[in-house]
Amino acid sequence: MLPAKQIALWADILRDISAEGLQYSNVIYDKERYTKIQQIAIDMLAFATDGSVDDLEPLRETIFSRPSPIVGCDGAIIDDNGRILLIRRSDNKKWAMPGGILKVGETPAEGVLREVYEETGLKCKVTSLVGIFDSRFCGTTYPLHLYQILFLCKPLNGSKKGQPPHQQESLDQNWFDEHSLPLGIDPGHISRIPEAFRKWHGELLPYFDAC
Repeated sequence: MLPAKQIALWADILRDISAEGLQYSNVIYDKERYTKIQQIAIDMLAFATDGSVDDLEPLRETIFSRPSPIVGCDGAIIDDNGRILLIRRSDNKKWAMPGGILKVGETPAEGVLREVYEETGLKCKVTSLVGIFDSRFCGTTYPLHLYQILFLCKPLNGSKKGQPPHQQESLDQNWFDEHSLPLGIDPGHISRIPEAFRKWHGELLPYFDAC
């Protein structure tokens, strides 16, 4: 593991410890200590990612307040012609399946349909679970530890492009054949897109990390 990734992992462990402590402790002195641990986690993550503490500050009340790994979801939208819909992300300019972080109070299937609509404008239905992936082992470059749930989705209005309500999240969207995928795919999606097609071709068992 690269030093920066190891530091980011340590920061994530400290984030988890501080979030759990702040959530369950009723002792003011312990809360002060857990707040200091949280700050150390933010400082370490900024150092590991060459970012600034100020840039990470908005995450204090959202990401850093959550105990346990963060749960994200992605939608593998494959039409009747066997083409997958990918978006070109606005943050790193790479092609990826639409998705994002789940919100409290929604099921994973509800979350993926929301994310798909926000980023593509398409209404879909979830047809099956492709798998659950650990961000550390599938190429994801996001510095915090994620559990990524991938669903196979079917567009309800065919392959017609939609108008995404969150247009700032993607620069483009297009359909791609399984064997004609674009260059510049997001690293966290390179290994998971073939798993989506495996499921679409009829594989019954979802992917999970075997112990």
